[in-house]
Amino acid sequence: MSAPVIWWVRKDLRLADSPALTAALALGGPVVPVFVLDEVFSGYGACPRWRLGLGVEALGAVLEGLGSRLVLRRGRALDVLAELAEETGAKAVRWCRAYDAAQVARDKAVKAGLAARGVDAASVAGQLLCEPWDVETGQGRPYRVFTPYWRAVRGREVPAPLPRPGRIPAPKVWPASEAAADWGLAKAMGRGAAVVLPHMAVGEDAAVVRLKRFLGEGIAEYAGARDFPGRAGTSRLSENLAWGEISARACWHAGWQAMEAGARGAEAFLRELVWREFAYHLAWHWPDIGAENWRREWDGFPWAMDGGAPEVLAWKRGRTGLRLVDAAMRELYVTGTMHNRSRMVVASFLTKHLLTDWRVGLKWFADCLADWDPASNAMGWQWVAGSGPDAAPFFRIFNPEAQAAKFDPGGAYAGRWLAEGAAEPEPEALAYFDAAPRAWGLSAEDAYPEPVVDLGTARARALEAYVRRCG
Repeated sequence: MSAPVIWWVRKDLRLADSPALTAALALGGPVVPVFVLDEVFSGYGACPRWRLGLGVEALGAVLEGLGSRLVLRRGRALDVLAELAEETGAKAVRWCRAYDAAQVARDKAVKAGLAARGVDAASVAGQLLCEPWDVETGQGRPYRVFTPYWRAVRGREVPAPLPRPGRIPAPKVWPASEAAADWGLAKAMGRGAAVVLPHMAVGEDAAVVRLKRFLGEGIAEYAGARDFPGRAGTSRLSENLAWGEISARACWHAGWQAMEAGARGAEAFLRELVWREFAYHLAWHWPDIGAENWRREWDGFPWAMDGGAPEVLAWKRGRTGLRLVDAAMRELYVTGTMHNRSRMVVASFLTKHLLTDWRVGLKWFADCLADWDPASNAMGWQWVAGSGPDAAPFFRIFNPEAQAAKFDPGGAYAGRWLAEGAAEPEPEALAYFDAAPRAWGLSAEDAYPEPVVDLGTARARALEAYVRRCG
């Protein structure tokens, strides 16, 4: 029998279209699936860390059903994998490639360290439709603007998803495993975990069901319906894509088949998948996009407020007095997600009306989003702020009241999430007060606040600051 192979599981919590698992199986020996709560994952924010734990537990249960296991360990990735290789006699480790700066640094150290110990360590593609270095302009440079990038990717052939293996050969003796319950991944969520959990669709099977439902019920109207936060007009697959419970390739081919069958919104869905790709294209070529202004002329921009300013705290707590903004921030706290239109509105309000550094919002989302994705989060915040690639012009400032009139004209979305002043608040609106920390001292009986800023005055202040520094 060949030596065991370690399948290092990360944010690819699935069996179907799993190139790393396929590569491990191809070596012919027993496969030891391993998840490491390492130096990258242990630093995740409250909601992403909790949601990651749910996905890990779901994959472990599926593997148990196949006669396999998911070995759980905690520590520096290189140290843990080297120890496991020695314990099991494994001569090879395979994993799915990552592209954001933190994971790339970890993976380079792992590859070099294992190779020095005589272990065949290799990553394989599988998280994206295309490798970031394979999509270039005619001049051989990375793309900086989305539309030409979309055209370049749309015409490429995307490999078909790999089948789900029917059997995973097990080692004669399994290495010891820690218990996910002992890791305390839900601790930082506090009482919010019980509120957010019913809104999650955890695991590969749930992701497949979600995709099928969207193809059957939502994709035809997706292009128009996706802009209205009060409608069920999106796929909601961002949660599952973030944790690799479904692959981008599986979504791409399903969307392409729907387009060929005449579904009107299918191409818009494919375009959104490529928007995600573009985020990773940028993260690979500009690794500091999550920490530094992509447009260096923004360095030194005169941000007026920091994360502790009263207006910013009101933003975080859904108490700005702007109903669309507050509804969106409460949706985030109750469900762990936020509608895409709402994300743009709240980001614009923070960075422009409140003139707050985009990194404040980026960090808050990194703590609160169950579908948090480092590349998409960084690109989205810089795009809205105006400091990023292909950014919205700074003078494009989303007016929350005008956005509400256009995209929530009947107020259904705001009414679903705001309890103050309602005769019979919706259950989701009341759930916010169960999820919010007690230290905030919030109650559904409170009066709804007055706006923290005058929108016209705040807009003029933002434009003046931009012209003075960057104009």
